[in-house]
Amino acid sequence: MENTDPSLLPSIIFTTAAQLVDCVDKKLLVVLRDGRKLIGILRSFDQYANLVLQDTIERIIVESMYSDIQRGVYIVRGENVVLVGEIDPEKENSIPLREVSLDEIYAAQQDEIDNRRRRELTKNSKLVDIGFSIDTQQEDMY
Repeated sequence: MENTDPSLLPSIIFTTAAQLVDCVDKKLLVVLRDGRKLIGILRSFDQYANLVLQDTIERIIVESMYSDIQRGVYIVRGENVVLVGEIDPEKENSIPLREVSLDEIYAAQQDEIDNRRRRELTKNSKLVDIGFSIDTQQEDMY
């Protein structure tokens, strides 16, 4: 049965930051453009999707390990947000990851970065050998 009241807007209209209204005071996962993952309680937002998170942690995940860094109140500029998702409190503690110390996760993260860099250099070398031009700019031009 379709709503015939013209004063009510259909929910499909709100495809912008206005959809965050339902997420206020809920625990969210926010993935940023640089790859960081923040978990916190959404307290406020604006029309640009700038977010204010409370009791925020930054979660670093490498393979099947993770570690959390306490960040407190965190303000996120909307243009840096890639993904926002509500965390189901019933499933939150059933993640199949092993918590490790910050030192361990930093070492694993550095190993992962080094391996990625080596693979990229090998790939670029092979592409140059067969005649491709490689873009060496690694900057985000936004």
